[in-house]
Amino acid sequence: MNLNALTAISPIDGRYRSQVAQLANYFSEFALIRYRLLVEVEYFISLCELPLPQLTGIDHNLFTAMRKIYEDFPLEDAQKIKETEKITNHDVKAVEYFLKEKLEDLGIGETKEFVHFGLTSQDINNTAIPVSLQEAINKEYLPLLNQVLETLRLLANEWKEIPMLAHTHGQPASPTRLGKEIQVFVERLEQQLLLLHQIPYAGKFGGATGNFNAHFVAYPSTDWVDFGNKFLQEKLHLKRSQVTTQIEHYDHLAALFDTIKRINTILIDFSRDIWQYISMGYFKQKIKEGEIGSSAMPHKVNPIDFENAEGNLGMANALFGYLSEKLPISRLQRDLTDSTVLRNIGVPISHSFLALKSLEKGIGKLQLNKEALNEHLEENWAVVAEAIQTVLRREGYPAPYEALKGLTRTNEKITEKTIQDFIQTLDVTDALKVELNQITPFTYTGVTLF
Repeated sequence: MNLNALTAISPIDGRYRSQVAQLANYFSEFALIRYRLLVEVEYFISLCELPLPQLTGIDHNLFTAMRKIYEDFPLEDAQKIKETEKITNHDVKAVEYFLKEKLEDLGIGETKEFVHFGLTSQDINNTAIPVSLQEAINKEYLPLLNQVLETLRLLANEWKEIPMLAHTHGQPASPTRLGKEIQVFVERLEQQLLLLHQIPYAGKFGGATGNFNAHFVAYPSTDWVDFGNKFLQEKLHLKRSQVTTQIEHYDHLAALFDTIKRINTILIDFSRDIWQYISMGYFKQKIKEGEIGSSAMPHKVNPIDFENAEGNLGMANALFGYLSEKLPISRLQRDLTDSTVLRNIGVPISHSFLALKSLEKGIGKLQLNKEALNEHLEENWAVVAEAIQTVLRREGYPAPYEALKGLTRTNEKITEKTIQDFIQTLDVTDALKVELNQITPFTYTGVTLF
């Protein structure tokens, strides 16, 4: 059976392929090969710029042609490398052989043994992968997350004066404002983004066991640590981990995944709240012509976008949790488990990406239903009891909490008239009664917080 969107095992490459297609530029097998080539080419160029004595004769004008090898990398070349891999049974070595052939084509085949000079495969993988991840996060994930965040900012501002009954423990509670409740999520996301931007993208680069053994034995007078630091910083825009085994320790990568996981958890919380508000009638959903809400019940418009978002965020978090726990652990100087695991980092990124798209779509369908919000406030005059007893405390009124408790814990419905009648029974001044009568579920919303 040929592979296509209908035969793919993973929905990321099947049902949802069209929505995450751009992520293949960073996380596919093709992308991994291209990023490996990027590292190998830039490393060879850096050796020429050092220069190593044997590379002093390289014409620097050839650097542009060298960079074209990965910049204009066609699928046919990737397939050629995969064919070589069938023989070598080693993916990075296949890339090395391909690049050596390219140097032959450029007329500098005599220097080809300095391709991959002194390196082990993890010097390539542990730099290629964070380079690809950093570009995917900065170019794809963060713009989409910031788009959702900006939408929430706009809604928080638009609804900042809309009173809404709060619910603590699922019960009616002191009123709030709808915009403020959206702003809660805005602030939480902003705080996590600040943390996300502080996490460095790090790479390992130091030879077979991290000590530049082969480099140093061949050229002991060269400061290879300084070379490695500059190569990663200037050419790959990575921070070089200074003391490593054969592989990157992945602690920064784990921190990145944990932070995205927290962002996803916040968005799960948001999705569930909006789902609940929809069920309570606070929001209606715009109906798109031709769409079906339920296969059996024509009247329904299900909040599927928020449900899809929640499901994808949960899938992402399950994988992020495993990645952040597993990757920092390796037996002695290395084992191969990280290699298998790292090939999957695009999966939770893709699920997070899908969730953000679902949220943006779902938020765009929301229509505020003020009538429902006002109806709930009108039905819950008991929530002003807190306000009344607090003002009475201010005035030194005896046992105000107990007085209000006796009023509100009867089986009778508390209405505006119930509250007004109660206020009239209080042994307080007329001016205070006027003040108390001005407290309503619509006005008892606290201070403006943003």
